[in-house]
Amino acid sequence: MKLRNLRQLAHKAPRLAGAALLAMMALKSHAMATDILERPASNGPQSCYLKDISDRALCGLVTVPENPAKPDGKQIDIHYAVLPAIKPSFPGEAFLAIAGGPGQSAIDNAAGFNSMFRKVRQTRDILLIDQRGTGRSNLLACSDNGLDPLAIDDENADMIAETRACLATQEADISQYGSVTALSDFEAVRKALGYQKLHVYGVSYGSRMGQLYLRHYPEALATVTLDGVVPMQQSVLAIGEAIDRAVALMLKDCAGNTACQARFPQLADELAAVHNRLAQSPVDIGVNHPLTGEPQQFLLTRSKFAGVVRLALYSPTTRALLPLAIHEASKGNYQSILGLYGMTLGSLDLAAGMHNSVVCGEDMHRIDADLQQRLQQSYYGKLMLDGLQKACSVWQVPTMDASFADAVDTKLPVLLLSGELDPATPPSWAEMAMANMPNARHLVAPYSGHGIARESCASGIIAEFVSEGAVDALDTDCLQKDIRRGFYLNASTVEPLPAVSPLANKE
Repeated sequence: MKLRNLRQLAHKAPRLAGAALLAMMALKSHAMATDILERPASNGPQSCYLKDISDRALCGLVTVPENPAKPDGKQIDIHYAVLPAIKPSFPGEAFLAIAGGPGQSAIDNAAGFNSMFRKVRQTRDILLIDQRGTGRSNLLACSDNGLDPLAIDDENADMIAETRACLATQEADISQYGSVTALSDFEAVRKALGYQKLHVYGVSYGSRMGQLYLRHYPEALATVTLDGVVPMQQSVLAIGEAIDRAVALMLKDCAGNTACQARFPQLADELAAVHNRLAQSPVDIGVNHPLTGEPQQFLLTRSKFAGVVRLALYSPTTRALLPLAIHEASKGNYQSILGLYGMTLGSLDLAAGMHNSVVCGEDMHRIDADLQQRLQQSYYGKLMLDGLQKACSVWQVPTMDASFADAVDTKLPVLLLSGELDPATPPSWAEMAMANMPNARHLVAPYSGHGIARESCASGIIAEFVSEGAVDALDTDCLQKDIRRGFYLNASTVEPLPAVSPLANKE
């Protein structure tokens, strides 16, 4: 059946009752697990339902060689889903939304992408592809062996032994799961579905895939949007410095806010005190599980605490809770930290094997002496560097050549988006990425974190960009709207922002 006829079938199908709720956690490059409720029966697109989306989608797969250099060798299936345009005015175009991670399933993010890009979907299909090694596309996952994330002593885990155990379970050629090879799969899907042009949106790690698309297949592209930009010139390990920057911004914002400063006048010292206390010894306390309510033990290590702070910084909503949570922890009350930690349980759904194949082949070898020295001076940087060095010593894959890290040179229209408060990809990274993009525009949302299409008006700007195909005349004033959240002063009260006098802007 032709894709056009299947689009018509999907539109005529009865809708499920009730609207889906977008369930995105603090780390926006991860999502709650989603599944295809009706799986494709053949390689061609078939009508299907995706969890938390009320209308029918189209699901299918393309079969490709695991190793492109061995076309007659092992084959793997690359799964995709199409959210058909409400009014298919541009049947030759699709909006390809690429997930982050690396290691995240795009199809598992279907409900989120559908919500964010509802304006785009009015006239263009939204295409979601599970990148090889993720989701349904020959998943490279690592078992957690049923370990309890609350009780586990993560700081004494044997990373090398765990990585070896994970590698032993893989039946894949792990050297074939890097970004460039995956990009050829995306092109295979595009051609199979008959799209002439793609509007690419890549968030976080997905922005690397967007840049590689610009480099390798520019003829297939109409526009490219990079949200939370990881420049080709930058190893992702530099994220340690970005986290330090975001923590400093949070402390500065609290100190500059009258109510927050009055309530938490020693916040920086309290944060340091909790770090120091947990560095000496983790805290083992009895708690009620934040999701099930069942009594159990919570072992709070320094790295778990640091992880809570880091992930809370991704979203303005959870960021507003941090001063109170840190203050309470400094007094020995870890209930708020437990609550924030509980928000991540079940949401950090990354394919660890695919993540290793990408980072070990594309990033680890790019850590020069200067960057290594800076990372060693950062708690977050050192923690990530040490862990990945151990993992990559086991997860042996070929490294990309030096040209992989060249800035992308393109004259195609590119929209780059950053959140000023981003703890992963600061605005300076987008400036680096656009060094050789004369037809690019960089927008910074002053009150947003990581991946601003979800939490600001940027999704509407993206829709306008897709419609107009140019960056110059975009209406971007809405990004400057003050959407700051007041910091929580106690468990139930948010500190309101100071009221602005109606005469303040008058002469």
